[in-house]
Amino acid sequence: MPTLLVHLLNEDPVLGEVDEYPAMGDTVILVKNPRRKDGKDIYFLEANVTAVYWPMHRVSFIEIMPSGEEEEIIGFVRE
Repeated sequence: MPTLLVHLLNEDPVLGEVDEYPAMGDTVILVKNPRRKDGKDIYFLEANVTAVYWPMHRVSFIEIMPSGEEEEIIGFVRE
């Protein structure tokens, strides 16, 4: 499940997982397990919320976070 950092207009970024990356024609994005970058709860969501739909017109941009597999890859290192 890919992890995204969703930057909402006039709000702090939201970290969460998605089933698949949003397509160009999508009008909403479903973010599961929404939280702040530091892992804390989001102040404008209830404590027991597990998924949120945000309209794409509220999204400024989206960052794709590396998975555990990608972090273990060692690139070219010149010694």
